[in-house]
Amino acid sequence: MKKKLAAFSAALLLILGASGCDFEPISQENNYTQPSSTGQPIPVETQGHHDTDSSVEPTTEPPTEPPIQDSTVHFLAVGDNLVQKRVYESAQKHAAEGEKYNFNYCYKNVADKVAAADLAFINQETIIAGDKYEISGSNFNFNSPTQLGDEMVDLGFDIICMSNNHALDKGTGGLNAALDYWDTKTSQTPTLKVIGCYRDAQDMENYRISEVNGMTIGYLAYTEHINGYSLPSDSAMKIPLTSQTTLIEQQIKELDGMVDAVVVSAHWGAEDTHTVSDSVRSLAKNMVEWGADVIIGTHSHTLETMEYVTRTDGTQGFVFYSLGNFISAQTDSFNMVGGMAEFDLKQSGDQLTVENVQVTPVITHYDDGSLTNLRLYPYYMYTDELVAGHGLPYSPWGTAKKWSWNVIDTIVSNNVPEEFRKLTQ
Repeated sequence: MKKKLAAFSAALLLILGASGCDFEPISQENNYTQPSSTGQPIPVETQGHHDTDSSVEPTTEPPTEPPIQDSTVHFLAVGDNLVQKRVYESAQKHAAEGEKYNFNYCYKNVADKVAAADLAFINQETIIAGDKYEISGSNFNFNSPTQLGDEMVDLGFDIICMSNNHALDKGTGGLNAALDYWDTKTSQTPTLKVIGCYRDAQDMENYRISEVNGMTIGYLAYTEHINGYSLPSDSAMKIPLTSQTTLIEQQIKELDGMVDAVVVSAHWGAEDTHTVSDSVRSLAKNMVEWGADVIIGTHSHTLETMEYVTRTDGTQGFVFYSLGNFISAQTDSFNMVGGMAEFDLKQSGDQLTVENVQVTPVITHYDDGSLTNLRLYPYYMYTDELVAGHGLPYSPWGTAKKWSWNVIDTIVSNNVPEEFRKLTQ
């Protein structure tokens, strides 16, 4: 839809101009039509007012179209929801009688941020395949309980991304079960969009689009790899990869012609580094040139930089190269600090802009070396007492064991440009 209105108006004028020789307009000077069959002109009466002063010329200007109203959508995005064993164990520990899990305990400190957004995105790093498959949380094999997905929807996440390297942790059967689970959620909440893994080509081509505040926003998702797994040759399911650049270009351009804004999730790059590779930057630039307005990068489990990328026509898209972890049970300091990104998608006339970009650091906290009571804190809620009591230095796993305000602030200052930092509520 964007950038289409001006072209439509020009085409309409050309059509009218081409058909304009088949009639003669009513003369406004003598208030007469063409002659009658007798050869005498027929006077034109002013409807309902026969005594109107004929010296007053009626207007000849066509009615004007109402101006296009500006629209704004406030968007929130978070990175990897990496629900490892210690995360769901914390949810189990805080469950009330009759409950199996209480995931709200883990996320309650950021719930208001998610709920306040018009649209909220999350990369669901672990598959949710239901009780038919073992609930597991090792580094290379995940299945999270359905109560986790229920909590993500209850928190207010509107876009659930399944596109990541753990999509086939439970095989094609597990992926199919996960798609079944999310189908039940989208049937209950039609505004919920699930992207990144699809039942077949037709499902993949059925682009997920939100309509909010008079705007349409479409979503696409790609992952760099699937931990060495691949779909069987006889499977109809689709997991689009970042290596499929022809597909990516075709999908972005096609979706760009259908909506006001295109948001792309990209699960890419190397893990456990804050450095953005040249290949990631190159693909990001191409995606923006093809029509992506925002790219939400994930996978590195670390917070990486972000920037506006300018197209050849002078317009811009925005790239978050990696928002790091939302939650995890990892045990290195660089994995403890992720980002909650907020921005406005603004439609003004036929122009889409990304404005008011702000990133609030979000910190994973646990109480001891056993990673108990694991939960999230936004930067502005984190305290000196919590810093001093983090279990990270006492965990037997990991290599980056130092934890202090200096460690946190260094990660933030090195990876979130000052103009985009939001450290207060």
